[in-house]
Amino acid sequence: MHAEIHGHRGARGLRPENTLPGFAYALELGVDALELDVALTADRRLVLTHDLTVSAVTSADTRPARHGDPLFPYVGRPVGELTLAQLRTLDCGVRLPRHPEDRFVGTQVPVPDTRMPTLGAVLGLVDAYGADGVRMHVELKSDPTRPELSADPQEFTELVVAELDRHHRLDGAAILSFDWRILRAARSLAPATRRYALIERATMDSAWLDGLRLEDFDGDIPAAAVAAGGTALSPDHVLMEEELARRAEKAELPLVVWTVNEPGRAAEMLDLGVAGIVTDYPDRMRALWAERGMRVPPPATPMRRASA
Repeated sequence: MHAEIHGHRGARGLRPENTLPGFAYALELGVDALELDVALTADRRLVLTHDLTVSAVTSADTRPARHGDPLFPYVGRPVGELTLAQLRTLDCGVRLPRHPEDRFVGTQVPVPDTRMPTLGAVLGLVDAYGADGVRMHVELKSDPTRPELSADPQEFTELVVAELDRHHRLDGAAILSFDWRILRAARSLAPATRRYALIERATMDSAWLDGLRLEDFDGDIPAAAVAAGGTALSPDHVLMEEELARRAEKAELPLVVWTVNEPGRAAEMLDLGVAGIVTDYPDRMRALWAERGMRVPPPATPMRRASA
């Protein structure tokens, strides 16, 4: 069988998440896709962050962007309230001492003085590695239940599609979101680009599913994802069981599960026929793939220096 390895936020278990060093490390390990999170700043720039408010776990204040900035400190503020210049003052390489809620203390190597990158910078990094075979899986962070924190889904999707197109990456990308309004926008803007319908128990609600109700599909999540414009379904791995796998196969919808870090659980997912696994530890998955005689994605090496 064939299944893909997707580096979650780069290689979150090994290097700081959603950072250039993290993505470089994942590329050098070898992955089929880089999964990353983007949000929109106050000055309409696309930056990499998993959280719609600046997280104290992954980010630390260093200085204000300008003397007397009334918004400083920035940690804890909405990303959409801050400019790129303000966000670029943050240290996203995991400052010491580490935050008590940091779950990766034992395995993640800090890279101090690492800045929050733009989507364009990450695309430039991948280009510098000549990693044309590695897909960019861009998750658009949007919470329809918190519109005050979220960008307009149409504008947000337009900006992401334009940036991918500018880097000639639309064919080698996927648009991901829990907010299925994003899937509708992406289907219109870039119909040939893959669209991953993300779902977990907390988002099984019409507010998240672009107005769709799972009960109208007899609880068939893959059928609902197809109706929303998804070309793949990406569920939390705790949702995975034989019935979901059967329904996905019937809908001809690939299943890519997240976030699987233990080889034993990954083996169970492979036995259910998933098309890919999103992981914080690409190294562990590569070892499992090799043990099973499956193809492992080749490591990448830098061809030229990426621009910041």
